[in-house]
Amino acid sequence: GEMLPGSFSLGQNYPNPFNPATSIAFTLSRASRASLKVFDILGREVAVVANGQYPAGTHTVEFDARALSSGVYIYRLDAEGYTDVKKMVFMK
Repeated sequence: GEMLPGSFSLGQNYPNPFNPATSIAFTLSRASRASLKVFDILGREVAVVANGQYPAGTHTVEFDARALSSGVYIYRLDAEGYTDVKKMVFMK
């Protein structure tokens, strides 16, 4: 069978900087409710990229920022008590 990942993790988006879309991967060590949200640098939520029940494994989601302005954004994974945050740069 497949090796299950040992922990939760959040990957760096690719490409970065990006325009207009980027991919974000996250890994779940077990089936979990997970949410992946994007915030501006003032902490305002600007997008929900993923929100729901996901099986264990690695999931890649697309974030399209064409409605937003250029700048630094922060994305956050929350899954079963695990939280991680990373930065990304959107350049129009």
